[in-house]
Amino acid sequence: MSAKDKINLDKIPNHIAIIMDGNGRWAKGQGMNRIFGHQNAITAVRESAESAAELGVKFLTLYAFSTENWSRPKREVDALMRLLLKTINNEVKTLNTNNIRLNAIGDLDSLPMINRNYLQKAIEDTKKNNRMVLTLALSYSSRWEIVKAVQTIAEEVKLGNLDPKEINEKVIEKYLCTSEMPDPELMIRTSGESRISNFMLWQMAYTELYFTPKLWPDFRKEDLYEAILDYQCRERRFGKTSEQINK
Repeated sequence: MSAKDKINLDKIPNHIAIIMDGNGRWAKGQGMNRIFGHQNAITAVRESAESAAELGVKFLTLYAFSTENWSRPKREVDALMRLLLKTINNEVKTLNTNNIRLNAIGDLDSLPMINRNYLQKAIEDTKKNNRMVLTLALSYSSRWEIVKAVQTIAEEVKLGNLDPKEINEKVIEKYLCTSEMPDPELMIRTSGESRISNFMLWQMAYTELYFTPKLWPDFRKEDLYEAILDYQCRERRFGKTSEQINK
C-alpha cells in the first residue's frame, strides 16, 4: 500500500519547500565526481513536482543554488550552470503538460546572461499555467534577501514614501522575494542534515521541518508522500495551546 493512499487530501500543505541535498555524497557512493550527482538529480525534481501537483500542492519551492555555492570549485559551478540551462530547456514541455508555472527567486542578476535569458523565456512560456507554481531559488540566501529588503525599505523612507512607524511584518514581507506566495507549511531536507542553511529564514518561522536521510538523487514520489503524512500527524499551534486549537 502506497503512503499516498493514507494522505488526507483535505490537509495538503499549500506550500512545500525542499532543500535538495546529497548530490555530492550520492555521486561519491557511485565512485563518480560531484557533477555526476547533480546530473542524476533531475528525476527527483521531476517526480517531486509532478506528485506535488497531483496532490493539490499550490506552491513548491526548490533550493537549487545558494549565494554561498558560488564559492565552490569553478568547474563544478560551471557544470551546474550548464545543467541548469539544459534542464530548463528540456522541462518546459513537461511543465506545460502538467499545467505548472515556473518561477525563480534570488539574485538572478548574478547568473550568467544566457542562463537568465533561458530562465526568463521558460517563465514566460509557462506563465498561463495555474495548477501549481514551481519556484527555483537560484543564487539565493535568506540573509541576502533580508538585507536587500531592508535596503529597499530604507530607500523608500529616504524618499518620503514610507513612514518608519508604518514598518511592520506585512511591510517587510512586501519587499521579500516571496511576496507573491504564502509561507511554506512544510520544509523537507534530504541527506540527513538537520539545518536550514540560510533558506527562507523569515518565511519558515512556523514551518514544519522534515529531515530524511535519503540523498536527493534517490528521492521519489513515495518519499514526498511520507513527508506529507508526517506533516499531517503534527499539531500546528502557532504559539497557542492545544486546547485553543481544538475548540
